[in-house]
Amino acid sequence: MAFVLVGALLLVLRLGGWVQFHQDDFWAWAIVLTPFALAVVWWKFADDSGLTQKKAMDALDAKKAARRQQLMEGLGQSKPDSKKKR
Repeated sequence: MAFVLVGALLLVLRLGGWVQFHQDDFWAWAIVLTPFALAVVWWKFADDSGLTQKKAMDALDAKKAARRQQLMEGLGQSKPDSKKKR
């Protein structure tokens, strides 16, 4: 996401005419578009390595644990894993 934000910022600066990177048009656009290419490479790596799926599974596990805790509190069992002392 950071690559996309930096790329968008550079694109706005370039199109707005506020910053001139080089006189050569090819290298100027290469500098502006490089963060977008890096974002694509990062997303490809994250998907292929399983990083994206692991984060999604961790988020689902956290939601599942929170839902279970809420249901147990609704049943009057605030700590389902520990036994109550009487």
